Amino acid sequence: MTAVSTGTADATPAVAPGERGATRIADRVVAKIAARAAREVIGPPPPDAAPPYATVVVRHDAARIRVHIELDYPGDIGGRCGQVRRQVADRVRTLAGMRVPEVVVQVERLHLVPALGAARGRTR
Repeated sequence: MTAVSTGTADATPAVAPGERGATRIADRVVAKIAARAAREVIGPPPPDAAPPYATVVVRHDAARIRVHIELDYPGDIGGRCGQVRRQVADRVRTLAGMRVPEVVVQVERLHLVPALGAARGRTR
């Protein structure tokens, strides 16, 4: 029998398992995370509203995100957009491990919320 050389004596030191290869998360996966995070903030959309959706550009370990939402009116539009921006950035950082240098929230449409009196048939 002949001995088989494994080449370990002349090879460079082994690379730790956690440092081998690369992980690539597709843009559409990050977009789904962002849309879900926006939905967590604004709640269920009115019956005639489109659910939130996101477009994402990922470069290296950074994701630039644009979230499209529809909101109830009247309401604190700026405050809600700030909440969406923070939640989206936090979720993408946590779940995808990416830096989020930019989250743009685009309000596509406002939905008029009927007053309580109008729901009962009264008008002022």
